[in-house]
Amino acid sequence: MASISLEDVRNETVDLETVPVQEVFQHLKCSKEGLSSAEGDNRLKIFGPNKLEEKSESKLLKFLGFMWNPLSWVMEAAAIMAIVLANGGGKPPDWQDFVGIVVLLFINSTISFIEENNAGVHTFFGKAAHLVDSTNNVGHFQLVLTAIGNFCIISIAVGMVIEIIVMYPIQHRAYRDGIDNLLVLLIGGIPIAMPTVLSVTMAIGSHRLSQQGAITKRMTAIEEMAGMDVLCSDKTGTLTLNKLTVDKTLIEVCGKGVDKDMVLLYAARASRVENQDAIDTCIVGMLADPKEARAGIKEVHFLPFNPVEKRTAITYIDGNGDWHRVSKGAPEQIIELCRMSKDAEKKIHALIDGYADRGLRSLGVSYQLVPEKSKESAGEPWQFIGLLPLFDPPRHDSAETIRRALHLGVNVKMITGDQLAIGKETARRLGMGSNMYPSTTLLGDNKTGEMGGLNIDELIEKADGFAGVFPEHKYEIVKRLQDRKHICGMTGDGVNDAPALKKADIGIAVDDATDAARSASDIVLTEPGLSVIVSAVLTSRAIFQRMKNYTIYAVSITIRIVLGFLLVALVWKFDFAPFMVLIIAILNDGTIMTISKDRVKPSPTPDSWKLKEIFATGIVLGTYMALATALFFYLAHDTDFFTNAFGVRSIKENDKELMAALYLQVSIISQALIFVTRSRSWSFVERPGALLVIAFLAAQLVATCIAVYANWEFCKMQGIGWGWGGAIWAFSVVTYFPLDVLKFAIRYALSGKAWNNINNKTAFTNRTDYGKGEREAQWATAQRTLHGLNQATATSDLFGDNQGYRELSELAEQAAKRAEVARLRELHTLKGHVESVVKLKGLDIDTIQQSYTV
Repeated sequence: MASISLEDVRNETVDLETVPVQEVFQHLKCSKEGLSSAEGDNRLKIFGPNKLEEKSESKLLKFLGFMWNPLSWVMEAAAIMAIVLANGGGKPPDWQDFVGIVVLLFINSTISFIEENNAGVHTFFGKAAHLVDSTNNVGHFQLVLTAIGNFCIISIAVGMVIEIIVMYPIQHRAYRDGIDNLLVLLIGGIPIAMPTVLSVTMAIGSHRLSQQGAITKRMTAIEEMAGMDVLCSDKTGTLTLNKLTVDKTLIEVCGKGVDKDMVLLYAARASRVENQDAIDTCIVGMLADPKEARAGIKEVHFLPFNPVEKRTAITYIDGNGDWHRVSKGAPEQIIELCRMSKDAEKKIHALIDGYADRGLRSLGVSYQLVPEKSKESAGEPWQFIGLLPLFDPPRHDSAETIRRALHLGVNVKMITGDQLAIGKETARRLGMGSNMYPSTTLLGDNKTGEMGGLNIDELIEKADGFAGVFPEHKYEIVKRLQDRKHICGMTGDGVNDAPALKKADIGIAVDDATDAARSASDIVLTEPGLSVIVSAVLTSRAIFQRMKNYTIYAVSITIRIVLGFLLVALVWKFDFAPFMVLIIAILNDGTIMTISKDRVKPSPTPDSWKLKEIFATGIVLGTYMALATALFFYLAHDTDFFTNAFGVRSIKENDKELMAALYLQVSIISQALIFVTRSRSWSFVERPGALLVIAFLAAQLVATCIAVYANWEFCKMQGIGWGWGGAIWAFSVVTYFPLDVLKFAIRYALSGKAWNNINNKTAFTNRTDYGKGEREAQWATAQRTLHGLNQATATSDLFGDNQGYRELSELAEQAAKRAEVARLRELHTLKGHVESVVKLKGLDIDTIQQSYTV
């Protein structure tokens, strides 16, 4: 046995998965008996062991890497500042703050480290979402987080500059007191938990997607999936079952001396008997015994299917020693192979169009003799001997899934290599619309111009699908859609789909895709069908919503801490302890990580990062909370309001108790803000996740106990008792409610709507099933328009403003039924034709054996 070299494999151009077993043995220079021990050892030395190369990685360096980002740098600078610059004024270094900052950094790093390692178990590629620090793929998500981090850092820097200018030159404050106030802004204003919270949210979301059958290779693809507004989906296998059937009665015989059984047998001979695709399985399965495909013949050479030639061929020797060659494939390729006359071509095309009108694909079969008895010889002229009708039924859930996608703002475009008529027929069945074009018309020689007076890009944008698509067309479709500012997803399964998958914003390798397609994709599906993708869109939007909720919260807290403590320090010259800000950060930021599993409502439309909305909301809400803190401090420090209103003792002259009171007020309202940012409507009517509520209650119970009981001399704080604790909770509840109103006002100012899901609201509707009837009426109207039917009288004319919901629901149900009946009448499919004939003749449909599936 000749040995194989590494160079032989590198230069290998044959796809071993698509060639017969005997040729595989030839290419690999082995036999069916296997390798000898000596040859096995030799190849092990050449190729190495059959396992993935493992890169050694220091766990310690990986852990410390989570502290290497701009936000952590600021906290590390604060830690150094606490023991270096704070060493003055006759006081020792601020070791408590130093230790607290280090503990906070270690908590964040530990959580990120644990989540990344856990994600390796749950995801296919074993790599989690260390998003902020990643330098491998600096995408839009990282740029957004960098912008938010820079905003927070600049806000803190501005606040610190103002404090330095006012405290030292103007107010002549003590050096150490000024340093403490600066540390308060530096420690409290930095959203140190943001990298950890967002990476944990992504990792948990990735795990959730993998459970749904969508494995993420690139974590930022989750964000892009949430914003996807166009999905280009393969027809075969995704929208349809890819379980083909042939009706023998409809086989067309086009050659002399053959019958329908012979056409089927020749097609089976031109099929693979191992590693079969869907067409080969269907053809061979139609024989009485699959072994007939190779019975009485000796296979000499087999040409596997490829997307360019779109046909298979076999050269074989019969029992008499004569050589033959049979080919099956796309009718156009077989017609070109046979070089038929124009009249003959016209007849064949008429038969193909007849199949297509009924939603049936055509498979051409041709035959030739090879008198030279050589697999390289051209042989005698090819004869076109017949056409086979292939029926690929839609998936049972495809129509409903497409409707769900449209309701979510995702436009699904069908991509198929089949004829235009077949594509339109399938689209009509699925309710997609029949505005489809042959790809060669849009993307051929005319692709830079216009068609019918319309711009080609506009036609592609508005098309429901494309027929006759070649792999290179997919890339062009994606590119043009992206040029029109769409976030485009593309499904694919073959080697030739790789460029389009790589080009798409979200490349999706479908179930059973090749390794090349999986490598080029961002998401790999482990289950067939379109419903997996739509479920992934919903999950991605939920993940995105959690991240967006937290970023608004983080920006608000930065403004709230900086402005609030700036006012307290400069107006009342009150020095808040940096250690108490650390306690707030550890309790609030630590427990806020539960937002990664919060209950959220996915957006009804594609999501995107709107920095204007994030910053505007954060500034307004943060400013309001800062003013609320200033008001609280004024009432507690300068007036007897709380004494008169709640009967508590005055703490105006006791700075240590004021410290505890201010700490509790800041802690409560700060963490309660997350319930405002997480909700689209009123925060008290949208139920949050149980973990988030438990975390909030636990954190604020600890904060209340600290404020009530703690007597910490090192941070100049004294417990205020339960009376003051209750009064502060009451003040916090009262000042909480205006936050929702401000949220609505900001949203209205930016978008013109008080809440962005006004059309999908469920909290304030008294309609049965949340207005399902109206939605069905809208869908029925759309379906009638889609199928060219006359519209019924306008809805406003059919019922007045005072008409009840019941009449509306009945109208919607009737409209939906009429549209469905009208649609079925238009479906001139094989099933519809057979059922019509059966009913016309008064036969029992259940007694008839059908050789196809719908």
